[in-house]
Order: sequence, then structure tokens, then C-alpha cells
Amino acid sequence: MAGRLSFLDRYLAVWILAAMAAGLGLGRLVPGLGNALAEVTVTGVSLPIALGLLVMMYPVLARVRYDRLDTVTRDRRLLLPSLLLNWIAGPALMFALAWLFLPDLPAYRTGLIIVGLARCIAMVIIWNDLAGGHREAAAVLVALNSVFQVIAFSALGWFYLSYLPGRLGLEQTGLDVSVWEITRSVVIFLGIPLAAGYLTRRTGERAKGRTWYESAFLPRLGPFALYGLLFTVVVLFALQGDAITSQPLDVVRIALPLLVYFALMWTGSMLLGRAVGLDHPRATTLAFTAAGNNFELAIAVAVATFGASSGQALAGVVGPLIEVPVLIGLVYVALHARRYFTPAHPPTPQEDPAHA
Repeated sequence: MAGRLSFLDRYLAVWILAAMAAGLGLGRLVPGLGNALAEVTVTGVSLPIALGLLVMMYPVLARVRYDRLDTVTRDRRLLLPSLLLNWIAGPALMFALAWLFLPDLPAYRTGLIIVGLARCIAMVIIWNDLAGGHREAAAVLVALNSVFQVIAFSALGWFYLSYLPGRLGLEQTGLDVSVWEITRSVVIFLGIPLAAGYLTRRTGERAKGRTWYESAFLPRLGPFALYGLLFTVVVLFALQGDAITSQPLDVVRIALPLLVYFALMWTGSMLLGRAVGLDHPRATTLAFTAAGNNFELAIAVAVATFGASSGQALAGVVGPLIEVPVLIGLVYVALHARRYFTPAHPPTPQEDPAHA
């Protein structure tokens, strides 16, 4: 497997760990850096994080063959399990884990539940691509999640923070979030790179054909996805370096249910995909789109509702700090799991199964 990966991909775990360490170091050593980065916003959106995510997602979405999306939209074995996992199993599991691990810490508990409600529409694109997932399936599932996010986020927030705790005799919490705030997150972190990727493929193929586009243009564009990922990781850790290192025990308390959540959601989704007959690329896409979360939306909602220095906001921030190293580890697990799936077609000697 290692021989098929590029130099950047082969040592990705090393680059991620280095980016995390660099971000933490900068956040601690450079006075006021976190506050300065946090203030660089437009309508509440962090420009450094937005820039990193857009640079990260654009090359991957430019690789999608949009003329093949109809083969995904007709696949009920993929779409129905994805909706079930993202909008029923995921929020319910995070609710249960938050109450199980943090019964005495209501602020952190609420923050974790909000993380569970924000289904991933951004970083999952690159995890899926690195793990050999199905690009067209990822584009469709992410778009589907974005629509449900706009429609269902506020209602699910009321259900899991107010109605269900009330019915169970537990402490209730209110959540006031506007549809515009959710829509803004979807438009920025999915709409812009999706439109850019689609237009790039259309214009590139029209100008010089698909062979040139995929064999000459995409290899030059590809490394920018990892550059954007590493930049985003550095910014995330620099933004919260002081909070993380000054409250290590709180971070550990928040991290434990997150670790269990990511492990259960990813493993359960992968097994479900195999059980319903999906091939490895589509099962991988199902697993990563179910396990990832939209941390930008979760943090924005927590900050807007409870304040930037609240425990809810800290829980939202710890989410991606745990998700990034865990999901990069699961990328390697997914690549090794290919042996347990029957290939949809026998690969040719020239075809790279991870990126076919």
C-alpha cells in the first residue's frame, strides 16, 4: 500500500502531528495570536479557517466526475443508510455519550450535543479522498447533508437539548440559532468550493479534454488539498492553544466521549456498508460522512448562543482537535480494510485502487 501513495500522503500522519504541535506552540508562544486570529472574521466566519478549508476542498471537488453523479443518486443502499446514520444514529449517540461521560458538566455536555447535530460538509471530503472513498458519492452525500442541515438543525437542537431531556427528567437547555447562520455555513464551506470545482472541470475538459484534465492538470492541483488541510490544523490549534494547555483535564473529559463517538460511528458505518453490499469505496464514503462533524457550524452556534468563553464553545473547539488525528488514523484503517471487500471490478495494473 505505501508504495502507491505519494510522498505527502505516505507521511501524512507526520505532517498532521507537526501541524498540531506548531499550532499549539504558536498559540502559547506568540502573545495575543489566538485573539488576533479570532478577530479576523466576516459576518462571524473566521477568515483563516475559511481560507484553509476552501483551499483544502477545492482540489478534491475539482476531481469529481459530475457526469457520474446520477449513479450515486439512484443507489438506495448508500443514500438511505447515510440519512439514517447522520440524522438519527449520530445525534442520538452523541446525546447518550454526552450524558454518560459528562453528567456533572452541563456546559461541556451541551457543547458536545451541538457537535453531534452538526453533520460534516467540509473536511470529510479530504478524509474520504485519502482513504480511497468514492468521490462522486461523497459529493452527493455532503450535498444531501447540507440540505438536511438547513432544514433539521434547529429542530434537532430543540429535541435533544430541551424536549428529550425534559421527557427523561434531565436538565433542559435552550438553543437559539437562525436558519441564516446554518445556511451561511453551508454556502461558504460547501457551495463555494463545489461551484469552483464544477466550473474548473467543465472549462478544463471543454478546453483540452478529459485526458489532459485528469492526467496533467489534476496532479498539479492535488497537493494544495493537503496544504490547505495542514494550514487549517495549524490555525485551529493556534486559536485554542492557550485554552487547551491551560485546561488539560477539561479537555480530557471532553475528549473521551468524542473518541468513543468517532470510533463507534465510523466502525458501525463501515460494517453497515459492507452488510448492505456496498463496495469498499462507497462503504468508506458512508463511514467518513457519518463520523465527521461540521465543527465550524458547531463552534459558531456555541459562541453565538453561550459566548466565546463558555464551556459550550470549548467543547465545540475540542471536537475538531480530537477529530483530526482520529480520522487521519481511520484513513489508514480504511485503506487496510480493502482486503475485506469484494472489488466492484478487478483493478488494472495501472489503476490505483485508493484513487481510482
